[in-house]
Amino acid sequence: MAEALAECSIYSACYGHLPSSLPWGRRNPGYVALQRGSLPVPEDEPSAPSATDFDFHRRRLAIGGRKGPIPRRYLSSIPKRNTFSTEKYMKWWQKDLHPNMKEIESAQDLADSLLNAGEKLVIVDFFTPACGGCRALHPKICQLAKMNPDVLFLQINHEKHKSMCYTLNVHVLPFFRFYRGAHGRLCSFSCTNATIKKLKNALAKHSTLRCSLGPAKGLEESELLALAANKDLSFNYTRKKPDPVEKRTFVHGILDTVKSLFASRR
Repeated sequence: MAEALAECSIYSACYGHLPSSLPWGRRNPGYVALQRGSLPVPEDEPSAPSATDFDFHRRRLAIGGRKGPIPRRYLSSIPKRNTFSTEKYMKWWQKDLHPNMKEIESAQDLADSLLNAGEKLVIVDFFTPACGGCRALHPKICQLAKMNPDVLFLQINHEKHKSMCYTLNVHVLPFFRFYRGAHGRLCSFSCTNATIKKLKNALAKHSTLRCSLGPAKGLEESELLALAANKDLSFNYTRKKPDPVEKRTFVHGILDTVKSLFASRR
């Protein structure tokens, strides 16, 4: 019975469950460090009260320890906890972002962002957190975004939006698509850190000042219909009816082409 009580008292003392009124109680952070042996105690200094100095009811049996607080020179050697750093725990695709970089949250967000871009060149970057090539390419993309503030960079997390990416026929990562105004999609290709020149050449080719007639086109109508048919996405789209004026102009254009062909034969 005595041994069981001694073990209980040792367990209580080692984990700091001592009366707060004692000078070596749990309110003093140096007590736990001394009990664990992380702080050396000189021979000329009285030692801290051990677990055997207290009984089962936490009453002190022997007064052999030092009274008062622990000397400052001992407390200074207690290791401090590491301060929390937001940048340390920040996700790699959220680092070094610029104002012209945006992460897409949904299919509706993607469609609206492309339509609201107007005449701006838009580069859609498909990535995934587990892709080593995507992570290695991210600093280069941030550098290109800084050098081209007029270009909008949209990031789509493939792991977060798998269903949307499959609907858009994106199966290889990292993957890029270029959009501009009424022209809609300009090009699409896969690119890695080794083939970064492909991305730079496409950016230099399509970032020149161009004027396109009409509003921004954004996604293809077939892609919009496929996104609307996907039950995993909350995206609504209805097929647009052709404008009678545009239809009549298209028909007249065909007739004029046929007439010119017959006139050339004569």
